[in-house]
Amino acid sequence: MLFGAVALMSFQLVDSIFISMLGMQPLAALGFTLPLQQLLIGVQIGIGIAATALISRAIGAGKAEHAKYMGGLVVLAGCSVSLILCTLIWLLRTPLLDALGADAELLPYTESYWLPWLTSAWLGAFLYFANSISRAHGDTRLPGLTMVLTSILNMLLDPLFIFTFGLGLPGAAYATIVACLVGAAIMYSRILKHHWLAFDPGKLAIAPALLDIAKTSAPAMLSQLMPGTASLLATRLVAGFGGSAIAAWALGSRLELFSIVIVLALTMALPPMVGRLFGARQLERVHSLVLIAVRFVIGLQLTIALFWMATRWLIAPALAPDQESELYLLSYMLWVPISYAALGVCMLMVSVCNALGMPMRAVWISTLRLFVCYLPALWVGASIADMSGLYIGVLLGNLAAGLLAWNLYKQGLQHIQQA
Repeated sequence: MLFGAVALMSFQLVDSIFISMLGMQPLAALGFTLPLQQLLIGVQIGIGIAATALISRAIGAGKAEHAKYMGGLVVLAGCSVSLILCTLIWLLRTPLLDALGADAELLPYTESYWLPWLTSAWLGAFLYFANSISRAHGDTRLPGLTMVLTSILNMLLDPLFIFTFGLGLPGAAYATIVACLVGAAIMYSRILKHHWLAFDPGKLAIAPALLDIAKTSAPAMLSQLMPGTASLLATRLVAGFGGSAIAAWALGSRLELFSIVIVLALTMALPPMVGRLFGARQLERVHSLVLIAVRFVIGLQLTIALFWMATRWLIAPALAPDQESELYLLSYMLWVPISYAALGVCMLMVSVCNALGMPMRAVWISTLRLFVCYLPALWVGASIADMSGLYIGVLLGNLAAGLLAWNLYKQGLQHIQQA
């Protein structure tokens, strides 16, 4: 999963690099898709978590047939929900761009890019549900390898579609479409070969099964949707400083995703360990395990932050499309990466609380991090010192959120111990 996640983040960073070669405006247009993409990913992750939990639970109970039909229902329901959301975003694209503060000069770029981008987002969801079904059946190797393959294919196709075929910004989305189609063909052929997927309304009570999916996915989906909502508001705030600021914000967001990729892999690896120990009522070992993970994340993220700070004079000029964007990115790389350690702690605490059967505490951690710590700090910082102040606000907001998340986790663990 780590190799797959690294490959996924790498292709997104490479995407941004190729698009930056087209100029500031295409990169800024890409920046306006990021918060909406987070919303779409939040929905698919929530449904994917439900798929993994319900299917693995059925397999553990010896109900292989039920697991197979549940897999079919998850793919059908998940793809339908994703299609509805993508269609709504396309139909409401003009009001959404106005609400995000997009300049009129960016509209031609967004108009040509959003339809292929939304198509690639839907195909990405289609592929993600296949990965979830495979993981539920105990096969994590194939999803990881498929993520690596599709990411490498996307990176190879990017310059072909963007420059050779002359498609420009939409070419990046078409490259993703082709990569997702190849990945989906591999995953679904494997799933169907093993008879892990079927759909027959007569063999599964649809309404109760959909209710199970909704109950399981709702808290996880809510936790995943809140970062997208906060990103919408943050993007609106950054847009007030112009296209160069948005371009630098888009590049910084890619660097952030690349920087926390090991934390993302850890949030997938830690819950099964915590769950087994929790099931055995070994709460002291749970806390020891969480302490090890937290110390590792803090040390790792501080090292990564120092690397970005030391190399920003080389990286920013190579990534930024113009001098103004370069200055914004230099400031971003000075202040924001140091906060990735606290952000990683927040992500771990959300994952651990879900594993300990405290999903609402996980939702509270996400809510308080974004809407009490992160966004207010951004707004205050921007009001005092423009974009530099906003970046300092990111730093202070994430630090406060990390401390808050740790304390909420400890309180939750104490409640479990008392119970």
